[in-house]
Amino acid sequence: MEARGAGPPSPPAGNSGPPPWGRGAQPGGATEAMSANGTCARPHPTWVENVDRTYTGALLVLGLLLNGLALWVLCCRMRPWTETRVYMVNLAAADLCLLCALPFFLHSLKDTTDTVSCQLSQGIYLANRYLSIGLITAIAVDRYVAVRHPLCARGLRSPRQAAAVCAALWVLVGSSLVLRWALGVQEGGFCFRNPARQSAGTTLFSLLGFYPPLAVLGFCSLQVVAALAERPASGPHQAQATRRATRMVWANLAVFVLCFLPFHVVLTVYAAAGRPTPALCYALYVTGKLSDANCCLDAIGYYFVAKEFQEATLLASVPVAKAHRTQDSLSVTLA
Repeated sequence: MEARGAGPPSPPAGNSGPPPWGRGAQPGGATEAMSANGTCARPHPTWVENVDRTYTGALLVLGLLLNGLALWVLCCRMRPWTETRVYMVNLAAADLCLLCALPFFLHSLKDTTDTVSCQLSQGIYLANRYLSIGLITAIAVDRYVAVRHPLCARGLRSPRQAAAVCAALWVLVGSSLVLRWALGVQEGGFCFRNPARQSAGTTLFSLLGFYPPLAVLGFCSLQVVAALAERPASGPHQAQATRRATRMVWANLAVFVLCFLPFHVVLTVYAAAGRPTPALCYALYVTGKLSDANCCLDAIGYYFVAKEFQEATLLASVPVAKAHRTQDSLSVTLA
């Protein structure tokens, strides 16, 4: 697995294999430059490290406040438990896991010792990326089922089933990290600023962990927006709530694309380039920083998405048995 917002570390001398990426990377990375052999080297000018400290510190404080507030609201102030609420609680918890690793990154700016605690925090940081993407995709699929297949949703959607999906994602992502350790994929330092290398399979896993979920998220979001546009409004308040819900779906999709797509596009080009250019190295740094911000934007976006969808319900005309030939209104709460 590759770290969200990480820059590619320098490979060991003589390594001409796949592009260095993954375990040795740090959140946000330091400014990249070209080394003699055409890979991204990492000089650490003082001003870059100062920017890293400031950005990471601000991200840590803001993320802890926003995700902590989101957890408090979702767990203590909202009733009842719904499918989306279960997903969002897990998403906030996953983002908090990433944030808990950031103090170790700040420490690594001064001390690059490959300690057990640093390895553990790096592992938590790496796992968060795919867990967050998986949970965001699960929310989109859940809403798609609720909107486009309301009758099937009665049997497919429940808070307990949502909890099972979340548990499966936690196990899947956690076990993939354990498997990397067990198979000895790690070669070199594991901590944020230590050099390491990775196999081509790791890069492939990273890309497959993003592009298919992006396709699913895009499809489900478009379907939900189309369904909301087709439904008749029973009054001005409902029409307004539907418009707000539609805007929030677009905003949610835009945040996901803005945070993750640039980073993975650059990673794709980087993996195929062989000898990356200085511009590509700097692009990895900038897009990595951008992807780190997702842990804060999740807390803002998904709280308001849930709020709007609690107000906006889908009214569908459902033909039932002959005794109920009149059109019934089926209200499906999406959050």
